[in-house]
Amino acid sequence: MSSTALPTYFLSHGGGPWPWMLDQYGGRYDALKASLEDIPRQLGVRPKAVLVVTAHWEAREPLISSSAKPPMIYDYGGFPAYTYEIQYSAPGSPEVAARVQQLLAGAGIAAHLDPQRGFDHGTFSAMQPIYPAADVPIVQLSLKQGLDPAEHIAIGRALAPLREEGILIIGSGLSYHNLRQFGAAGAAASHQFDAWLRASMALPPAEREARLLAWADAPAARAAHPREEHLLPLMVAHGAAAGDAAANVYHEDAFMGSLAVSSFRFG
Repeated sequence: MSSTALPTYFLSHGGGPWPWMLDQYGGRYDALKASLEDIPRQLGVRPKAVLVVTAHWEAREPLISSSAKPPMIYDYGGFPAYTYEIQYSAPGSPEVAARVQQLLAGAGIAAHLDPQRGFDHGTFSAMQPIYPAADVPIVQLSLKQGLDPAEHIAIGRALAPLREEGILIIGSGLSYHNLRQFGAAGAAASHQFDAWLRASMALPPAEREARLLAWADAPAARAAHPREEHLLPLMVAHGAAAGDAAANVYHEDAFMGSLAVSSFRFG
């Protein structure tokens, strides 16, 4: 890609509505918050829009949010009552949504516009620290059911031209996502998988892709991701990277006390 192309990201987005609960978390989100707040500096420019590939949306064929004013989706449970009333009022962009659909169609990938879809927490919890004024348009893209790595890498490749058009591509998931072992019980698996993931992202792009395609063979892969929906946004970010190198822009060895988690930038 040219020097004018925006990078792509895979972001570990944290749990639930955490940016609105920092007082209750006692500093446990400080490192993640700081890493997200640093993204505008890394970019150096204000994107025209952000395309978020969210782990919290799946469809038989990819869906693209196309509302000019997306509503909120409170897709979590057990949090304080006020967190079901929070607003992240960024506009949508029907024009960018149509462009995403056009690029996917050009690659032979059927995708459909969804004018009703709102922002889920994989989007608004990641975007609140990045653009707290909620003044950058956001379009969401779903995962494709089946969660095939090769299909999602192909989706990313089809979307790579957006990087030259001022549109920031973010895959929003978590590098470790086993909610039944989200704490000390998951520490060993998260560290094993995260070490493999960081080593894989440091490889040349072709080798990186081979590792991603065979991710389920990684150490502790299924212990870290019993179901891989929170890992698949990484495949899209890699596919859109067009051979750019990856950098580990966020890492903790003791997230929520014991888990290893990471985020990556491509380009």
